[in-house]
Amino acid sequence: MLNIENVNKTFDPGTPIEKHAIRGVSLQLERGDYVTVIGGNGAGKSTMLNIVAGTLFPDIGTITVDGVNVTNYPEYKRALYLGRVFQDPRAGTAADMSIEENLALAFRRGKFRGLGWHIRKGERKFYRERLATLGLGLETRLKDKVGLLSGGQRQALSLLMATLKEPRVLLLDEHTAALDPKTAKTVLDLTNKIVHNYGLTTLCVTHNMRDALKNGNRIVMMHDGKIILDMKGEEKANLTVQDLLKMFESASGEEMLSDRMLLT
Repeated sequence: MLNIENVNKTFDPGTPIEKHAIRGVSLQLERGDYVTVIGGNGAGKSTMLNIVAGTLFPDIGTITVDGVNVTNYPEYKRALYLGRVFQDPRAGTAADMSIEENLALAFRRGKFRGLGWHIRKGERKFYRERLATLGLGLETRLKDKVGLLSGGQRQALSLLMATLKEPRVLLLDEHTAALDPKTAKTVLDLTNKIVHNYGLTTLCVTHNMRDALKNGNRIVMMHDGKIILDMKGEEKANLTVQDLLKMFESASGEEMLSDRMLLT
C-alpha cells in the first residue's frame, strides 16, 4: 500500500550546516499494516513522514501509494490518497468554522465544490453518526465553532476528518504529544478503534517507546537518517522498553541520549 524506495534528503547541501536527514531509506507497508516509527531528535522520522505527505520532496528515491507513483505530486494532490493528523490539534482544523463545516471540508476533499456551501440533510446525519463513534458528545454540537473545543476534542475531530474518506494511508505525526496523558490515551484508543474498524494502513511517528510497543503490528526505529530496526508480529509483541534501548545501542553503537524518549 505504501512503498518508500531508496529515499535521500539533504538540507542546505554544500554549506557548513549541511544535514543528511534521510539516507537511502526504503520501507514497504502492506495493506492494513500499522507501523510505529521511533527515534531520537534528528533521527529522520518527521522528514520521512513529510516526504510521504508531499510537504517535502526527496532528492532521490520514489514514493508509491497503492501502485501510484506520487513522488512528484504536490501535497494537495496526495490528499486524495492520504489522511494526516498533526502534533498540534489546531493544525488539522479550522477554528472559525463549525464542526459540521470542518467535516464537510474533509468529506468533499478532492471533489469540485463550486461556490455554494450547503450541507444536505443526509450528509449531516452521516456526520452525526460518525461523531457519535468518538463518544465525546460532539454529535450534539454540529453548529459549534471548532475553536471552542478542548485540545483533546479537537484532535479527535482531526482524526475523524483524516479518516472520513478512508484514505489509502493514514499518517500520524506525534498526534498525542501535545496532550496530557489521560487525553492522549483517549485519542490513542480512538485511533486504534478507527484503524482496526476500517483496516487502515497507518504510519505513526512517535517519541513514546511504550506507545510504540503497545500500538500497531510493527515497529521501526530510525537513527541518523537510517532505519536501524524493523520488527513485527510476535517478535514485536514480546519487546520491552529495555529491549529497545539495548537494540538501539547495538545497532547504532551509541547510547540513547534523547531525554524526550526516555522520559515518555
